[in-house]
Amino acid sequence: MLTTLLVVAALGTAAALAQAAAPATTQSAAPTAPSRVPDALTAQGVTVTGNALPNAFSADRFSFPLAGFGRVGYYADTSGTGRPLLLLTSINAAASAYEVRPLFQAYRGTRPVYAMEWPGFASSDRPDIRYSPTLMTRALRQMVNLIGTDVDVVALSLGSEFAARAALEEPRIRTLALISPTGLGAAQGGTQVAAATQKAENLYGNLSNPLWASPLYTLISSKPSIFFFLKGSFEGRPDDGLVEYSYVTSHQPGARYAPLHFIGGLLFTPDAYTQLYSRVTQPTLVLYDRDAFVNFDRLPEFTASHPNAQAVRVTPTRGLPQFEQLGKVTAALDAFWAAQK
Repeated sequence: MLTTLLVVAALGTAAALAQAAAPATTQSAAPTAPSRVPDALTAQGVTVTGNALPNAFSADRFSFPLAGFGRVGYYADTSGTGRPLLLLTSINAAASAYEVRPLFQAYRGTRPVYAMEWPGFASSDRPDIRYSPTLMTRALRQMVNLIGTDVDVVALSLGSEFAARAALEEPRIRTLALISPTGLGAAQGGTQVAAATQKAENLYGNLSNPLWASPLYTLISSKPSIFFFLKGSFEGRPDDGLVEYSYVTSHQPGARYAPLHFIGGLLFTPDAYTQLYSRVTQPTLVLYDRDAFVNFDRLPEFTASHPNAQAVRVTPTRGLPQFEQLGKVTAALDAFWAAQK
């Protein structure tokens, strides 16, 4: 109970601080006209997605069935040639493909590009179920299976942990590019890991209490709060389109269920470095700089112990470099991929 009250108080303060600076509402982009689903994908249950949520950008939006969950949404532009690029968003109260919009736009037409939206977020279904790293990883592996060939993966923040987990099981993930990844913080002992796991269970239990779960999420997903937290991920002013789309996607039916698992800590892997990153064998690029929510204490250890891993600092940025330093990001990505050929 005390933990929940502290969270509410902190978010209330954030909302108050951001109120004066919150951007004016802008008109959301209308959904693009749906395309015909190729026969090969229809056989896998893929359909064109057409719900109330507008598209994050102008591209065809589809969905596929995930056993035991529902439908998972994704965007695709297959007009280019070469190895497909799969873009993965972060996890937060309003995660969506808009976060990878600059990268999707930069690479579309030059190679096949996909952007998957995690279960419980954006155009994916949002049922009231247990969300976990295992569920997210299953969705990612199913997405790779749907693409049907080797892929290069670019993941943001907590999405990096799911990408690393999937890479341990899916050899068709040929390379990983992780932008401001979580899980590279200070080392933890077994007791700390166990304690963190129990704390996450307790915190989620408090946050999801029916008495205040909905009011809490209403506060978290208010435009002032969204603007406040995005401000921590930008060197300058947050992208207005991202702020607006984050608000829209966070106010869809069922929007609170997955984010409360995230806020409660249940979507993080305790000691992700040991369990995930240290075991990855694929060539890996880490793009980073300052981040208000993540630290990279073990990044030097990771690159030193993995001959096929490298890190590039993209300055000045705070977690979403693809919005403010797109040229530097694509240059680093292109050099990394070229070195693997």
